Amino acid sequence: MTISRESWGPYPLILAGAAVGVVLIFLVDPRWGGFALGAAIMVAAALRFAGYGGLAVRSKRTDVITLGAFGFVLVLTSLILANDELKGIIMSLLAR
Repeated sequence: MTISRESWGPYPLILAGAAVGVVLIFLVDPRWGGFALGAAIMVAAALRFAGYGGLAVRSKRTDVITLGAFGFVLVLTSLILANDELKGIIMSLLAR
């Protein structure tokens, strides 16, 4: 059973983006790594929305919503970590 190159679609691109994000988290800065990882996941959501393959057990809508929300939360969290003032506001809201 051979897998044709076309069946892989954009998966190597997403895997490379996720690997870069993880390396950035450990070697450079968690803020930049989280941003890169979230961006790669949001690109995966956009490509899934555009009609590229996915698992047959989930619908396209489920994939797009889940990947988009998770990527957005990662990007938002990395931006919050970069801003000490915003981080203080959010922490004060959570402390109530």
